[in-house]
Amino acid sequence: MRWTDTHCHLNHEQLLPEWEAVLFRAQQSGVERLIIIGYDLPSSERAVHLAEQSPALWATVGIHPNDATQCTPDTLARLHALSLHPRVVAIGEIGLDFYRDLSPREAQYEAFHAQLTLAQERGLPVVIHCREAYDPLLDVLEQYPRVRGVLHCFSGTGAHAERGLALGYYLGIGGVVTFKNAESLRAIVQAMPHDRLLLETDAPYLAPHPYRGKRNEPAYLPLIAQSVASLWNLSLQELSALTEANVNALMPQTALQKPESR
Repeated sequence: MRWTDTHCHLNHEQLLPEWEAVLFRAQQSGVERLIIIGYDLPSSERAVHLAEQSPALWATVGIHPNDATQCTPDTLARLHALSLHPRVVAIGEIGLDFYRDLSPREAQYEAFHAQLTLAQERGLPVVIHCREAYDPLLDVLEQYPRVRGVLHCFSGTGAHAERGLALGYYLGIGGVVTFKNAESLRAIVQAMPHDRLLLETDAPYLAPHPYRGKRNEPAYLPLIAQSVASLWNLSLQELSALTEANVNALMPQTALQKPESR
């Protein structure tokens, strides 16, 4: 079996100092590909640098909505340059966050539109962050019909899921699906098309049960897979084949070579 962690922050200060050990533990658990997500310009630079170090690692570049005020013309120019790197597979994470509201909403919209435009120009998918903003966020995505991507750490309603799926987006499912109080999310996952789900950890955040509250790692991805396989009444082997095909469909660059074990 082979797994891909489609959303982790190996570039985060909690994981970066021991990234090689984290990668080793992931691969020992069968997680052979890791996509490192940028969330501001420095972390995007680090993601690309890390992706250069191992064929198992890939990168995305983008400005998180909480840092939207940093999305200046110079920053966008640098993101464009980074997006040309052969290890970069998406623009993200980008989106809207009306929960923390750490950036003015006007700035969030401007940064979101600018980076969706970049993704459209580059022909790259997007990794979408959304908290308490699904309706306005989906309104924006409708304006970019040629762009596809993943709704990372999906936490919306069934209606939001249907709308996102209708736009061609995948749902990123992580450790929350294993939580006891996540019945609504499990119902959405159970009913969704099998060809639109991506597995992710969001490490170092949102560790799955039984590690909830502790530092998350890509090595825990199989715990998330077990929960999804149970919901779909599939074997882990069947789920692995499905989800790997989904990764390859959205981010075909990652399928060009099979990572070697470290």
